[in-house]
Amino acid sequence: MKKSTLVLTRKIQLIVDLPTQEERKEVLDKLYRWQNRCFRAANFIISHLYIQEMVKDFLYLSEGIKYKLVDEKKDKVGLLQRSRMNTTYRVVSDRFKGEIPTNILSCLNNRLHSSFNKDYQSYWKGESSVKNFKRDMALPFGLEGISGLSYHPEKKSFCFRLFQLPFKTYLGKDFIDNQGLLEQVLSGEIKLCTSQIKLDKGKIFWLAVVEVEKDNHQLQPEIIAEASLSLEYPLVVKIGKSRLSIGTKEEFLYRRLAIQASRKRIQAGVTYSKSGKGRTRKLKAVDKMSDVEKNYVHHRLHIYSRKLIDFCINNKAGTLILLDQQEKIELAKEEEFVLRNWSYYEFITKIKYKADKAGIELITA
Repeated sequence: MKKSTLVLTRKIQLIVDLPTQEERKEVLDKLYRWQNRCFRAANFIISHLYIQEMVKDFLYLSEGIKYKLVDEKKDKVGLLQRSRMNTTYRVVSDRFKGEIPTNILSCLNNRLHSSFNKDYQSYWKGESSVKNFKRDMALPFGLEGISGLSYHPEKKSFCFRLFQLPFKTYLGKDFIDNQGLLEQVLSGEIKLCTSQIKLDKGKIFWLAVVEVEKDNHQLQPEIIAEASLSLEYPLVVKIGKSRLSIGTKEEFLYRRLAIQASRKRIQAGVTYSKSGKGRTRKLKAVDKMSDVEKNYVHHRLHIYSRKLIDFCINNKAGTLILLDQQEKIELAKEEEFVLRNWSYYEFITKIKYKADKAGIELITA
């Protein structure tokens, strides 16, 4: 039976809710210390998990040795002093005790155990290497770490404490209605799950993970929508006699190439820019343009995928088939121009997410 709920992640900016700059800086420094300990703990955990799993392949061990990766109290040939889950937790807990909340270490340990079990076969076959975590990784935390989540009308924001550190939300223009989402969390309509804190260039972001009910549109699985991605039109979809072309080549591709050309012109002129503060001032215009292309593509693909799903819903189509996708992917790999400019993978990812939320079965042919 299919699950009736869907897990979503919303990115919400946070501001330290303290009066003085010194106090706010102290909290930010503490978060960066926690991030460093989390990064180190993640690499410790994944290394220990890999060694534990691969111990049977250590050919230089004596043949008479018998072992199991279980607690020695439960099995006489067990190698471990405690459960396997607890071994890695104790390693990082003993090493970073007092330097980072244990709730973060516990959530990190659970997440890495789960991901390692999924990827174990590819490690064992030598098809992939063990994950290496970066210094800017997000900090996971459970619901125990949040307290006092409420809306303050005078501050016009949601406030809460994370491990006793005070924060308030900054929602900005809020195009995706994060305020409505948080109001539903407060009322109990939506369940808040284990989330993360992300630090980016001195800013704090809350990656709030929520479990929501899927939309119920009374769709009919026997009604099939056939969609195809192409170079002439970003998307063409057909349901019976109904047909819809979404977007045009000029609208998407040419605009994207224009943004790329604009960025190259700016880069060419950097040499002659005023250098007042050195590299930072010279590259100010380039840095401003760096995310323009990404944001444009993200926005257009969001609109295209939204139109596709709305078309399916309006026609009661419960099944969506993406035709000839393997052929398109192979073409994208062979043609550097296509791979660079057409964003097949991101497009398909957005379609999958929206189809799942609407209760539409997606089939890739």
